[in-house]
Amino acid sequence: MVSIIILNYNTFQLTSNCIASVLEHTRGIDFEIILVDNASTECDPQQFKKKFPGIKLIESRVNTGFSGGNNLGIEHAYGDLILLLNSDTYFTEDAVSYCAEQFLKYDNAGVIGCKMIYPDGSLQYTARKFRTIQWELLDSFRFVLQLFSYRERAKLMLGRYFKADFDTECDWLNGAFFMFSKRLLSQMPGQKLDDRFFMYGEDHLWCMQIKKLGYKILFFSGTRIVHINSGSTDRSKQLALKKVMLKHELEIMNESETSGVRLLLLKFIYITKEYIRYAIKKLVFVLSGKIIR
Repeated sequence: MVSIIILNYNTFQLTSNCIASVLEHTRGIDFEIILVDNASTECDPQQFKKKFPGIKLIESRVNTGFSGGNNLGIEHAYGDLILLLNSDTYFTEDAVSYCAEQFLKYDNAGVIGCKMIYPDGSLQYTARKFRTIQWELLDSFRFVLQLFSYRERAKLMLGRYFKADFDTECDWLNGAFFMFSKRLLSQMPGQKLDDRFFMYGEDHLWCMQIKKLGYKILFFSGTRIVHINSGSTDRSKQLALKKVMLKHELEIMNESETSGVRLLLLKFIYITKEYIRYAIKKLVFVLSGKIIR
């Protein structure tokens, strides 16, 4: 069985659409839906039970963030597999069954994720590499990457360099669709998902911890979901959140294999790049009201 955990925070319609799509398309495996309401004020969470009587509804009196909310849902989960699913996603096919089947082919699978697209059909960068000095320099001097074939370049860099057109191992996955074995939690810090971050960067941190345990992080290209992305975040606040994400990224680097002078150099390169990109994105937003992905 797969326990599908969805968090809701003031996104009743988005969350309802997500649940409805799961119920419509998931056919090849037993599953339960656990909805955790993170102290929403938009409406009475019991409206979800009226609309979807078969779900488990957990009402939190306080907003515990992404990690805390998912940990609360996991406490009520019966499945051997856990799927963390963002409320701003929806299915067009049986992605749960396809990913579960692929996951179970591996003895040492830690996490599996799938292809994600925006509603307009454009690709999201789901599978990523950990940041290293080599990765940062190659990303800065991209012309060097043209010396590699597409497949070599994609496997080396992932992220924006990868068209999500083949299965591969990666370092970390987008947490909007994050499937893992429940038994992993007994080996994680505190025997739960690390909840030091209220929101953003958790998926990266979890994957680093899971890889250190010797498990694989798998990207499966054989199915896809639609991810609206930041459906519960006001667009005017998204640029401000970039600073939070940068802070979390630096903290995650402290847990990487890099240390000493190499760690300081990595942080310097990363901070310089990100502040230049932030300045450009902020300028574009001020002039046009558009947010560059």
